[in-house]
Amino acid sequence: MLADNQIDTIINNQHFTVQKKLKKLFGHIDPTNPPEICPIRDILSPVSDKWSILIFIYLGLFKVLRFNELKKYVRGISAKILADRLKYLEQDGYLKRQMYAEVPIRVEYELTDFGYEYLEKLFNLIDWINLSMSEIIKKRHQFNSVFNNDK
Repeated sequence: MLADNQIDTIINNQHFTVQKKLKKLFGHIDPTNPPEICPIRDILSPVSDKWSILIFIYLGLFKVLRFNELKKYVRGISAKILADRLKYLEQDGYLKRQMYAEVPIRVEYELTDFGYEYLEKLFNLIDWINLSMSEIIKKRHQFNSVFNNDK
């Protein structure tokens, strides 16, 4: 078991590392990218919303899925939002779309190697969530009990 001063040191190191990474992320201008390109807003945000994450997970699980199959698995998504997300993910190279000249037209989607690489990064976050879930739920209950008692 770690002593309190060891825990404080670990936490301080985490804070320092985070601050260093934030300064690196926002502390300079990359001449290869236009200034309006933001790595969070333009790259990470569209592929890390709830719909895109579910699309990645189901395409990783089933390898190839048709539009309606994806819509069935990603419950609650509208056809328009699914079409928009798939188009964006294809545009940025995360997945490929294969269309077959059949009646009716058959369209299949699958992750590219780049898409699988991103899915691997998502698993790191999912692992952290699984480890932290009980703590998060406990904090929610504590917050809600305090919040509800204040009313």
